[in-house]
Amino acid sequence: MRIDAHQHFWQYDPRRHNWITSEMKVLQQDFIPLDLQFILEKNDFDGCIAVQADQSDEETKYLVQLAKEYSFVKGVVGWVDLRASNIDEQLHQYRDEAIIKGFRHIVEGEEDPDFLQRDSFLKGIESLTKHRYTYDLLIRPRHYAGAITCVQSNPNQTFILDHIAKPPIKSREFEEWALFIEELAAFSNVSCKVSGLATEADWKSWRLDDFTQYLGLVFDSFGKDRIMFGSDWPVCLLAASYEESVTIVESKLDAFTTAEKEAFWGLNALKTYNL
Repeated sequence: MRIDAHQHFWQYDPRRHNWITSEMKVLQQDFIPLDLQFILEKNDFDGCIAVQADQSDEETKYLVQLAKEYSFVKGVVGWVDLRASNIDEQLHQYRDEAIIKGFRHIVEGEEDPDFLQRDSFLKGIESLTKHRYTYDLLIRPRHYAGAITCVQSNPNQTFILDHIAKPPIKSREFEEWALFIEELAAFSNVSCKVSGLATEADWKSWRLDDFTQYLGLVFDSFGKDRIMFGSDWPVCLLAASYEESVTIVESKLDAFTTAEKEAFWGLNALKTYNL
């Protein structure tokens, strides 16, 4: 089974989706399951995991409803305020929504470099562990140290790193990101989504070779059983079509065995998210 482990749906609202700037006009429209269903079928994917793009309880409920209406949505990574004093109560309310596999906070938008290691946030992660939910890490370099502390403090929590930590592919910087990836991958409870690559490169003139060293390190560091494909559709459309997003990664899998390819394209996501 082939699973796209990272994509989004939204009904565009300029206030709610204010992260979509004027240079992202292609994203200033609705993206709904019917838009994606044909694309998934065309590219031989059996389903997807819908990930939150707005930090609200309404967003989580919206994705859950879509998953009930469209069977190809196999799981939801929603949002909940992990810093809330009643976080256990909030998570308990979702106990009957088995489609919710985990949660995410858009930490990349937080200026505080210590956001992930604040006591209130760490207590939220502890609650996720207790309720058996995953947590997606969406970060920028200023959060590297905090991410290590967060993961180190929660050895029983399943973490998934989004977009291979968004390396600066366009500027070809490598060392700081590489050191972080190697340190993070040493924790066996962390997996990595190979997603969002083209949007970190030059949107208009990227080449397949631009991604070689970054993907090579991710494959070597996380191994073949802790990596999974994600398209990051529709955000990927800023720089690449769905098919190009697949090709970027597919072109680097020549050394993978058939079993390793099957794990990468779906089985690892099934296992990590308990689909």
